[in-house]
Amino acid sequence: MITSKSKYTQFIKSEAKRLGFLSCGVSKAGFLEQEAPRLEKWLNNNHNGQMSYMENNFDKRLDPTLLVDGAKSVISLVLNYYPESLQVENSYKISKYAYGTDYHYVIKDKLKELLFSIQENIGEVAGRAFVDSAPVLDKAWAAKSGLGWIGKNSNLLTQKVGSFYFIAELIVDLDLDYDFATTDHCGTCTACIDACPTQAIVAPYVVDGSKCISYFTIELKENIPQEMKGQFDDWAFGCDVCQDVCPWNKFSKPHNEPLFNPNTEILSMSKKDWDEVTEETFKAVFKDSPLKRSKYTGLKRNIDFLK
Repeated sequence: MITSKSKYTQFIKSEAKRLGFLSCGVSKAGFLEQEAPRLEKWLNNNHNGQMSYMENNFDKRLDPTLLVDGAKSVISLVLNYYPESLQVENSYKISKYAYGTDYHYVIKDKLKELLFSIQENIGEVAGRAFVDSAPVLDKAWAAKSGLGWIGKNSNLLTQKVGSFYFIAELIVDLDLDYDFATTDHCGTCTACIDACPTQAIVAPYVVDGSKCISYFTIELKENIPQEMKGQFDDWAFGCDVCQDVCPWNKFSKPHNEPLFNPNTEILSMSKKDWDEVTEETFKAVFKDSPLKRSKYTGLKRNIDFLK
């Protein structure tokens, strides 16, 4: 059995690496003081649009001890999804994170394995795994634990690998050695703000979610407002523009997670192929894909809007 706090921390980080995570950082579970007024202001400005779930569990979003009894540590992990190959030119675009298997399944399995390994080697540790489907401010926790800084496009950025990765957490009732936040390296750069097709980055570090192409093509369930016509730059599911133009993403390296390998059909599809997708084909090609989230009707709506 492993006994000391620093050995626990070391063990958890090496296990995270073994499971394929890009990096792992730890912070003390507690109330996110700086985030509280920021989140409140963002919600008051209706930057969440119709994502009403962002208004729920306000307190839990800011305090992980309300999610896990006796929580002492937030273990933040990032998993690379940057693909080796991209879609063909002149196609309707989908976010790179949606090329392969839905990340919720992939990461949940890794987190369960990590928690099991902690319990097996350290002892009785209670905890919960989170992959962006619960009220956890994952970017804030990842930044607090030194995994990167939150950039002007509100994504977590790192100098070594940019921002094409998923963030997840284990919240546990175990005391660990805590990491320190890193510094901001956005400097005077405004590439993401200047490039956003719908001007959704309304101020440095502030994204109006209700103006974001990802919001319109994934979250919005009703018709896309006509005034947005011609502004989507052929994005049919999500949008990567603010990441694609970020200078730090010059350092992105292809992932090594087989489950994120793209379905070759998706990468080679032309606009004509997308137009001709039937519900049957959609179910077959995208059965384990994040695109399932928009459903066949949502994808068709998005593509029709782009014409």
